[in-house]
Amino acid sequence: MKLNTIIVEDEETSREILKNYLKKYCPNVNVLGEASNVDEALILIRNNDLDLVFLDVEMPYGNAFDLLDKVGDINFETIFVTAYNHYAIDALNAHASYYLMKPISIDELIKAVDYVTEIKTKEDALQDQVLIPKTNNVNGKITIPQQDGFEVINTSDILYCKADDNYTEIYLNTNKKKLVSKTLKYFEDALNDTNFARVHKSYLVNVNEIVKYVKGKGGSVVLSNGKEIMVSASKKSELLSYFKS
Repeated sequence: MKLNTIIVEDEETSREILKNYLKKYCPNVNVLGEASNVDEALILIRNNDLDLVFLDVEMPYGNAFDLLDKVGDINFETIFVTAYNHYAIDALNAHASYYLMKPISIDELIKAVDYVTEIKTKEDALQDQVLIPKTNNVNGKITIPQQDGFEVINTSDILYCKADDNYTEIYLNTNKKKLVSKTLKYFEDALNDTNFARVHKSYLVNVNEIVKYVKGKGGSVVLSNGKEIMVSASKKSELLSYFKS
């Protein structure tokens, strides 16, 4: 996986060495910028979505710990790079992922990057688990994956879901529509313990929102917002079973 990073180091020569090492030995690391002091680093951190920061301890007008205090809510991993080993305990207390001593060992650098890559991979896997069908329906809610995480919506707010190739359009009773990069089968599985019925190869409806059934070979249903949806003949019996006494 790609790791977006910045290098925070007051010595230009040290920045160049680290940048060249990363380019040659750690191709999954994407260096977005460099900073020589706390203020420059703070701007880069606030303006970029970072996975990792390489951080020298001693800098002009402040140090690494001052920077982390100013950042506050840290959502990236840190690898400390320093010539002074007496900062190791402070680095651990600052939840550093790794501590590299200067001059940088290529083997240790690779090991550090591999360690951060493993951390980020596990984080992504954990988020994917949250979105697995049948585990993401909690107390009448469902998660909708987004680029930066997921949105939680009430299943009772869903009128119907419509297939759009490998995407699904989710129509809500608030007149809003969500386009999700999941198949309709995904949502059929995720909502199978609730009052949702697959009435057609392209439609999954909230049975609680049906206000009328129109007879026919398969027939059709009318939802509370006036939307009429055709029912496949093969799905008719399953649908009507929701309304049997």
